[in-house]
Parts: sequence; C-alpha cells; structure tokens
Amino acid sequence: MISLAAVRRSMSAFALAALVGTALAGPAQAEDGPLPVTVTGPDSVNLSLHPDPDGSDEPQIPLGLQAPGEAVPDDNGVIWPIHNGAYTVTVDASSLAGVAAVDFSRLGGSQGCTVEGLVATCTGYEIYAGSDYNDLGGIRLDVTDESAAGDLGTIQITAAGEGLAFTGHTVDVLVGGPELQMKQLTEPAGFQAGDTFQAPLGFRNVGGLGGQGVVLRVSGSRGLSFPSSFGNCWYDPREADDLLGRSTALCIFDSEFAGEAAYGLSAPFPVATADFALYDNLSYSFSAVPAEQARELLAEGDYQAGEGPVLDLVPLPDADPAGYARWAETDFPTTNTFDLDLTGERLRARKGETVSVDVGFANHGPAWLALLRSGGEPISFWVDLPPGTTATTVPEDCRPGWEGSEGDYFCFIGTPILEDASRTFTFGLRVDEVIKNATGRAFFAYTMPNEGNPANDSGEIVLNPTRRG
Repeated sequence: MISLAAVRRSMSAFALAALVGTALAGPAQAEDGPLPVTVTGPDSVNLSLHPDPDGSDEPQIPLGLQAPGEAVPDDNGVIWPIHNGAYTVTVDASSLAGVAAVDFSRLGGSQGCTVEGLVATCTGYEIYAGSDYNDLGGIRLDVTDESAAGDLGTIQITAAGEGLAFTGHTVDVLVGGPELQMKQLTEPAGFQAGDTFQAPLGFRNVGGLGGQGVVLRVSGSRGLSFPSSFGNCWYDPREADDLLGRSTALCIFDSEFAGEAAYGLSAPFPVATADFALYDNLSYSFSAVPAEQARELLAEGDYQAGEGPVLDLVPLPDADPAGYARWAETDFPTTNTFDLDLTGERLRARKGETVSVDVGFANHGPAWLALLRSGGEPISFWVDLPPGTTATTVPEDCRPGWEGSEGDYFCFIGTPILEDASRTFTFGLRVDEVIKNATGRAFFAYTMPNEGNPANDSGEIVLNPTRRG
C-alpha cells in the first residue's frame, strides 16, 4: 500500500502530470461545499521541572490532519488524495515566550515550513482521507532557566485553504504540574510463596504544583491476588484460563496533594502469593486524576466495588527522594522452586524395525515457570539418539542439531509451564544396527535457576537392554 507522495518520488515529470490529472478526475473531491478538515494533536502538555537527561528528545506534541472517510488503496495499491490544492498551517507558540523553549525543527512532515520567532507557517498541497497520511510532524518543548512551576501558555494551530473548512486546535502547556513518582518496592527478607506481602505503596509529587484527586492502579500476574477489599477500591480479577492475564485493582482518592511532597497509604496494600508463585510481577502507579474523571476508568474492565474500610492518603514528610522513581514494579517470590523432569524409555527392537520412543516432560512443582520478563520465551532440551538408530519421525517442536551442538535434536517447551504440567515428545526410531544397551538420553543443557531437583533433569533412552531398568 503506497501513497501518492511515494509514487511521485519514483516517476518522471511527464508521468506525474498524467497521474495527477487522473487523480483530479477520479477521487472524491468535496462537491457539496468545503471539505471539513480537523487539526489533531494533544489537548495539553505538562513540562517536568526535572527532565530525565537520558530520556527521549522526541516531540511531545505530534500534529496531524483528520479528513472525512478512510484512506483505501485502489486496485494498484495506490492511495489517492481527496483534495489537491495549496493550504497553510500556522502554529503560533508566542505565549510560550519565557515559559519554555520551542523546537519547530521536526514540524511539517512532508511540507515546507518557515519560522519567525515562535510562529511557524507550513504549506501543503494534498490531503488524504482519515489521518494516517496527513502527518504534520511535531513540536518539542523544553524547560529553560526562566521556566517556573505554574507557568502557563498555549499553542494555537490554525489552517486555511481554498475549498477547505479547517477546525483548528489549541494545546495548553503547563510547567511543573503534578508529576508523580512511585515508591520502589523490595521483597521482604525471608518471604516465601504462600505469604502475603504488605505492600507499602506511595508516591512523591516532584512537580511544583499540587492538585486534587489521585488514582492508584495495582496489577499482578497469575500468582498474585488482592485478598483485602477496601471501600474506595474496585477489583477486576484475572480470567482463570488467561495464564498471562493480570488481576487489577483501582483505588480512587478525592484528596488534595501538594507539590514537592510525598504520600503513602493509611494501611499497607496486601498482595497474596499462591503456593506456585515464582517471580510473579507486581506493578502499581498513582496518577493525578480528579475523582469524577477517575470513575470513567472503571468502564475499562469488569470491576467490582470493594466493601471494606476506606484507604486514605497520608503525608510522609521524611520520605527519602532516592526511594522513588517513575515506574514501580517488583518480581517475587524469588525463592520458590520447580522440579522439571525428563524421562526416556527402555525398548527392544530388531534390525530394520521402527519403534516409537516417548520422551516425557513434567513439572512436579511446586512453582510454575512463567518467564514473564521475556514474554513467555520457551525453554529447551536436547535429545541424543541411541547409537545404531535413525529418526524417521520427529516431534513438531524439535529440530535437528547442528555441527558442534550438544545433541542430535533440539526441542522447545513453550512457557508458561504450569506447576503440574506434563507432555510427551514421540520420536520414531529405525534400528539400523542392533547394539545391546544402546543408550541415548534427553537432557537439559544446564541446570535452570530455581530448579529444586536437578537429579531428574535427564532421562535415558535404552534399546535392547541386557538388564531390567
């Protein structure tokens, strides 16, 4: 799928003229009045007084145009504009003088822009249906030595063009507004699966201004749950069959909070761990959201209201700023173990005979193996065939080894692996030569962390044994 702009870059001037003529004759051009076009972008931006020196330098204010309909390619894969004709977009950031530094260098997209002071004027020619092909680039804002908490300004975006009816856009800019950092969490000493973590959740407002209304969102993976019910919290448990799903709690506080101040909960937030929990993920965040608006968030899930005591926010005047960061999450419990088990078979077979050999895999727990940080990356094991045999059939999740590899076949097991999981990998083996006690094996190349019983991490495959196994 390509746009007309992409086509133009690869065509001669003669072909281009013919193509534009066709475009003007065919695609929809407004016939019942001017084509309505809306300038799009964020409604507001809060500039931090504590920018991260290693953070992104991307524009915080992306701009674009929204036209009626949807951009659909024709039979040749070309997306045609619905309007051809010059128009201008004016971005006026004059009110940000002394408030913030304004960078227009990435404004304009495929258009050309001229800048005079804090006003940029960009010209364009084509407008496409929808918004995907009407990118105007973006504006980067940064605080300066003159910026102060509470400074306000606006960016006014207007546009005009013959045959077009533009709706402009305004971006409100605030310096030093509420900016909440989360108290960092650590696993308590001696914590074990099955215990309940009394999580000391809290935030520090590093913004220069305070506000009223805070939302707490707590989220936990399969091995975590929230046993207590607070009267100003709503709960959306994980679906039982969604192994990588998360349980969520939303708590709403209609409380005032000050700038450059820290707050905690009036009581710890209990997080229970299942007996199978291992490196389960707990994350939380506080957001500055008015209570009325916060209740709209409840429509995002199947939340049920809590019925217990109400949580409050309490000031923490002695909070150490070093203990707070933008994101807060932790993986626990870390000391639980699983027991991965590989088994083989003992069979008798004659020369030329083909036999089925089952390699068994099981997890005897007590922990599951989720590898949540890698997004469910599979684990693997190796299979060495008994000498004198050739594989005629190979399990779907196994691949031949390579020169210098640790085994004949490399097999994968997808995660998460439940605490009671089991699976069979069946190989078809042809006996090319009868060898007594011909022995192969299935094995893990290394002992995984938190493996509670390494002794059964390999299993023998024995053909024509001379003694009972």
